[in-house]
Amino acid sequence: MVMRLLERNPTGVKRGPKSALWKIAAVVLLGLSVALTATDFAEARKASSFSGFGSRGSRTWSAPSTTTTAPSTAAPIQRSTTPNYGAQPGMAQTGRGGFFGGSLIGGLLMGGLFGMMLGHGFFGGGGLISFLFQLLLIAGVVMLVRRLFSASSAARGGAASMRGMGGGNGFPIPPIGSGARAGPVAGSVARGDEIGITPQDLDHFEALLKEMQRAYSAEDYNALRRITTPEAMNWLTEELQETARRGLRNEVSGVTLLQGDVADAWREGQVDYATVAMRYEAVDVMRERESGRVVEGDPAHAGQSVEVWTFLRRAGAPWVISAIQSS
Repeated sequence: MVMRLLERNPTGVKRGPKSALWKIAAVVLLGLSVALTATDFAEARKASSFSGFGSRGSRTWSAPSTTTTAPSTAAPIQRSTTPNYGAQPGMAQTGRGGFFGGSLIGGLLMGGLFGMMLGHGFFGGGGLISFLFQLLLIAGVVMLVRRLFSASSAARGGAASMRGMGGGNGFPIPPIGSGARAGPVAGSVARGDEIGITPQDLDHFEALLKEMQRAYSAEDYNALRRITTPEAMNWLTEELQETARRGLRNEVSGVTLLQGDVADAWREGQVDYATVAMRYEAVDVMRERESGRVVEGDPAHAGQSVEVWTFLRRAGAPWVISAIQSS
């Protein structure tokens, strides 16, 4: 469509080098859009980890407290049905923002592209050099906005950690995980634990980690449905179907929890939430569904991942997985 618009010449004026340069610029821009779209769909699971999805109740859009296991601020949840009333314009709540990511750069690029096609240059400017300069300027602005947003998220995470140190019941949290490298963590205390997580709860979280990996690898939808919230199940199903559409299968084995601690635990009405940082290892590979050929990962060696999982428990019901974030 873009090329057809560029080739229109109602005045009958012979095209020169400038027209050729604009065609090249249009091709580059189209290539950029394809690359961004491909990156958007490449969010599928990789290296024993899941992309950020699910719900943490009223805390969905705030950063979990940092812990010994996950000392850096967890990546924000990207896909959630929880309303984000404090979100900046253009931030997608479903993670996939559509063409050009649905962000600031998308609007700017599309506006500039249409201006170019109408013969007014990129944002009314003149010439290919002006177009490229403004494209670089836009990229710089977007990078600055992202850095400012990351800094803001880190600040919120630090504030949450400080609140945890001053509150909570000081419930001692033993390290979870039976891996060979698991061991006592000095001063391991659930600073943000407001409900009193027990060792039995921690054992349940470890069991859910392993069952999730097993069921995901086996594409066992019934098992996944049993151990997750309906929303989390929806996102997991989407990832599994996307992997299958690409002709691949994700196989995970040898899951061992090496270290874990509670970041936050709180109650909202009749629902308990517990956000737990976990470091674990697993053999994780991507195979072609038909041939079985390994296209990603090493079947002979286990890799490590650090993630922040949120579990949900309703009155009288067991814990289930509600959200997963990378760290």
